[in-house]
Amino acid sequence: MESMASTTNLENDAPIRRPGGRSARVHAAVYEAVGQLMGEGRPDKITIPSVAQRAGVNATSIYRRWGDIDALLEEVAVAALTREGDLPPDTGTFEGDLSEWAGIIIDDISRPRRTRYLRAMVSARDSVDTCPCWEQRRTQAADMIRRADDRGEPTPTEDQVVDHIVAPLYHHVVFGLAADREYAARLARDVVFMAGAATRR
Repeated sequence: MESMASTTNLENDAPIRRPGGRSARVHAAVYEAVGQLMGEGRPDKITIPSVAQRAGVNATSIYRRWGDIDALLEEVAVAALTREGDLPPDTGTFEGDLSEWAGIIIDDISRPRRTRYLRAMVSARDSVDTCPCWEQRRTQAADMIRRADDRGEPTPTEDQVVDHIVAPLYHHVVFGLAADREYAARLARDVVFMAGAATRR
């Protein structure tokens, strides 16, 4: 079996596991090249030849592995926006958890390079329904809901959390609309109110 090695995430976040040997070196060089080009702006101008030149690899290797620039940008963006093992906050209350979690999300995705990756990923996909970063947020929401249920607090569904917190945050960042921790906390309060209202009916 081919050995496994870790390459560094594009913004010094969690390691990304990639195949070992030459394949790992190519992956690392290509990911780093995309990161550098993203950092210079204009992701719409990034091409496989420009990535290959920056990475010092043959463009044929990139075409063989990723097929086209959209597939490469999508993979790199997902890697940059997904960190395995992230745990949602545990403040002792559902509203506290949601508010802090929403704040962490907006702090993360509103960082300039993160925003560029997010926009590149969206532009490279027809749908984000199965995006790993989206599924990670759903898993985190489920963990917070489960804890709140154990405490006897009224809770929304996972879909309500994703639709009314995660989706608006990502939407605002992608389209350059104002979004900060205050906005994130308001979304969290709305979801808590929604859950409480449903319980009182």
